[in-house]
Amino acid sequence: MIRMLQSKARLRAAVMIGAGIVATLVPALATVTAHSPNPMLGGGLFAQNQALDYRWASGGTPPTAMKTAINAAADDSNASRRSKAPIFTYVSGASNPIYYGVDAQCGVNGLACFSRTAPTSFRMWLRENGHRYDWGTLRWCEMTGDPDGCYEAETISLDEFGHILGLDHHVNFADDSDYQDAVVQTYSRTKPKAGWNAHVYGRCDIAALQQAYDVLTTSTLYSTCLDVPSALTLTTSMTNVVAGSVVTHTATLKSAGSGRLSNNYVTGRTVVLQRRTTTGWADMQVMTPGSSGTYTAQVVVSGAMDVRALFRKPSNEGLRSSASGTISIALIQPCTGRLCPLGSGSLEVAR
Repeated sequence: MIRMLQSKARLRAAVMIGAGIVATLVPALATVTAHSPNPMLGGGLFAQNQALDYRWASGGTPPTAMKTAINAAADDSNASRRSKAPIFTYVSGASNPIYYGVDAQCGVNGLACFSRTAPTSFRMWLRENGHRYDWGTLRWCEMTGDPDGCYEAETISLDEFGHILGLDHHVNFADDSDYQDAVVQTYSRTKPKAGWNAHVYGRCDIAALQQAYDVLTTSTLYSTCLDVPSALTLTTSMTNVVAGSVVTHTATLKSAGSGRLSNNYVTGRTVVLQRRTTTGWADMQVMTPGSSGTYTAQVVVSGAMDVRALFRKPSNEGLRSSASGTISIALIQPCTGRLCPLGSGSLEVAR
């Protein structure tokens, strides 16, 4: 696939298939809907957190403004991937070349393009500023003072780096109202249209990278373009207690999606301890986050009760709510201490 012209206003996002690597770029076959993660290119992936170094191609070294834009795009990819996707770094002696100039191998209407042979290598090409097409003349914003109608090389390069990581074009609604959910798009936009100067991956780019490479850390938020189930378990230090005893409850939160997003510890979220009431469940206290997806709470028990842990879906994350199983706490002798309530079956929180 090549970044091809659809109309004089828009160009198709680039995919350059080089000789000998056609089989590595077979399009994904899964049906994808808008507001879903980007589809992935075929041909395998690079390793998690793999270092992908690049250099300027011999005979095709970009001018300073374009070097700055391409390096900035590499930094954008590294900073916004929110996954264990590979890391791009400029190294003068690297084996992966990036070419700028009149001999870019991007087809008749190509703006920029790439090839990838995962997990070993990649290439990228960008057309020269002023290249003439049948629809007009290519203007890179960085080379022409940011006039309306220019293409920003940093954004286009970020698109290409996303392709190299394995991202295919996002699937948009018919009216493109979700265009900014992804940088890796079928059509790139010119200044000043929304999304023309995107410098971070969109949420659906990130979602696909997280599915392919896993989240970066246990505390990394799951993209809101995902809908990943979670699983919450609860244990307690005692279930048959003397009234007035301090009981420690420990919850463990994990992802319960598929592939890379299964069985991950999830840390740094809000998990609450609840007790059963006559009408349902009531929050007792927010549990204290720990390592390896654990959350703890200590309570002073003064009566029999049922407890559970609850994780509520955050508004800024694509991770579903979940509740643990219920644990019943039984009293083996009545409460007579100063913490005892006037009525039976209630509880005091440890201070």
